Amino acid sequence: MDFSLTDIQSMLLDSVEKFVSNEYDFESRQAYAASASGYSAEVWQTFCDLGWTAIPFAEDDGGLDGGLIETMLLMQQIGRGLVVEPYLANIVLAGGVLRRLADEEQKAQWMQPLISGELQAALAFVEPQSRYEIDDVATTAKADGDGWIINGTKSVVLNGGNANVVIVPAQTDGISLFAVDVDSAGVARQSYPTVDGGHAADITFENVRVECSALLGTADQGLDALDAVIDEAILAVSAEAIGIMQTLTNKTVEYSKNRVQFGVPIGTFQALQHRMVDMLTASEQSYSLLLWATMANAANTDEAKRAVSAIKYQVDTAGKLVGQEAVQLHGGMGVSWEFDVGHYFKRLTVIGQMFGNADWHLDKLAK
Repeated sequence: MDFSLTDIQSMLLDSVEKFVSNEYDFESRQAYAASASGYSAEVWQTFCDLGWTAIPFAEDDGGLDGGLIETMLLMQQIGRGLVVEPYLANIVLAGGVLRRLADEEQKAQWMQPLISGELQAALAFVEPQSRYEIDDVATTAKADGDGWIINGTKSVVLNGGNANVVIVPAQTDGISLFAVDVDSAGVARQSYPTVDGGHAADITFENVRVECSALLGTADQGLDALDAVIDEAILAVSAEAIGIMQTLTNKTVEYSKNRVQFGVPIGTFQALQHRMVDMLTASEQSYSLLLWATMANAANTDEAKRAVSAIKYQVDTAGKLVGQEAVQLHGGMGVSWEFDVGHYFKRLTVIGQMFGNADWHLDKLAK
């Protein structure tokens, strides 16, 4: 495999690295997370203006014809900066469905405004009973003349409180996907902050009527597209997790050089050196597996699905090790609200439960 970056990929990486380093400090991040929306509208518009929201979309649709590798590069830096802006919810999840299934009119109505920042979106695929099984859908959509009637409840919808349109998987004779305006009669949302500084919502649909134009793709045939989007989201959060692990490792090593105990830096203690080597090893192993998983899925190889579960298992187990070691080696300050290490660990913990935890993906690998 060729792991070298193209000139365009290098430029993308450089621009995101500079933004995170120079424009996105921890104090600003905390202020954005504490706001009513849970992110900065100004920062999100900067994402749009720099073209980052256009990365995975086709050039004919107003995108940049990027792919999984470009998304991986960006998400690693999002992890490094602990960025709270809803790139995953808008572009990877909701945008992933739209670019696969939307027709030209639907793209003009929802996808292009999503790219430009005029619209916020969410993919409401989790239900109270479904756990990690995306085909366990109790929400129903019944044909009603020239439209559909939707009933059901969706849980932990990322960006659900801010979204103007929500993409809803529902049972028809199979699974169909609908784009629902949140201002439609019968839609109710309960928004709340999450432990990692993000925002989510529980959304109920009670006799919500949508027009036929709300159906994305073909009725009853939406599961394959949904499955592909979730796989891409797993790769995206895995890249984010690795960015976090690399950052925590670097911060812990730097702290060990400056924290003095018994008259010497604690980094001189051999036992602590071994623990930091374990952190570095876990991060590097995860990064190597991410490269394989991303390239296998970009090339759509026979190992693509297996690679997705492998990288998710790896980042969940390695993330737990790296996060716990970072907190413990920083001592009491590792869990203080004012210090960033604890917040990185919280985000790693949440990523570990998204789209299937380590045990769930290990079972998939075993099968």
